[in-house]
Amino acid sequence: MPRSTPLRTLLSWAFLPYIAMSIIHVAALAIGSDIANPTKLWLMPLLAIPVLVSLRLRPVVAIALLLAAIALSWLGDGAGAFFPDGPELPLMLLFFGLAHVAYIVLFARVLRVRRMPWWALVYAAWWVGMIIVLGPHTGSLLPAVAAYGLVLGGTAAFAARCHPLVVTGGVFFLISDTVLAFRLFMSDMMPDWTSPLVMLTYTLGQGLIVAGALVALRTRSVA
Repeated sequence: MPRSTPLRTLLSWAFLPYIAMSIIHVAALAIGSDIANPTKLWLMPLLAIPVLVSLRLRPVVAIALLLAAIALSWLGDGAGAFFPDGPELPLMLLFFGLAHVAYIVLFARVLRVRRMPWWALVYAAWWVGMIIVLGPHTGSLLPAVAAYGLVLGGTAAFAARCHPLVVTGGVFFLISDTVLAFRLFMSDMMPDWTSPLVMLTYTLGQGLIVAGALVALRTRSVA
C-alpha cells in the first residue's frame, strides 16, 4: 500500500464537516432560516481541518499561506459580527483582499505547474467590465472596490496556472464575488435566489482551492 494512502483517506474524511456545513448554510439561506448567520461563521474553521490534518506536507509556507487565507476569509465572513462598531463592507473588502493576496502568493510561488494560459486575459476584461458597470454605483468605495477587484481577478488568473481543482475553485470564487457585488451595489436588479447562489459558489470556490492545493502538495510529497 502506498505511503500516501492513509493521508489521502484522512483528507477525504476531513472535508466532510465543511461539506455538510456548506449544504446546511446554503439551504438555510434558501429558506430564510435564522441559522444562516451562525452557520456561516463555521465554514472557514471547518475548512481549516483538512489543512491542519496536512501539516506534515511540504513546503511549510504553503500550509501557512492556506491557513492565512482561510483565517482572513473567516474574518471577512464575520466582519459584521466580529467588529459591530466598524464599517462592515470596507472591513470585508480588507480581509478578503488580504486573503486573496495570500492565495496569489501561494499560486504564483508554490503551486504553479504551467505558464499563464492565454484565456486568463478574460479576467482582465472582467475587471474592466465590472468597473464600467458597477463604478457609478459604488460612490466613495470605488477605489477600494477597484483594488479588491484586482486581487480577486488576480487570484483567478494565477489559479489558472495550478492544479485543475484550483483553477475551478478560482472561477467559482470569482463568480461568487461578482454576484455579491451586484447584490451590494445594484440590489434592485438582483432576485432573492442570488443570495444562496453567492454562498453556494463561495463554498465551492474555497473548498476546491483548498482541496486542489492539498492534492498538489501531496502529489509532490509522494513524488
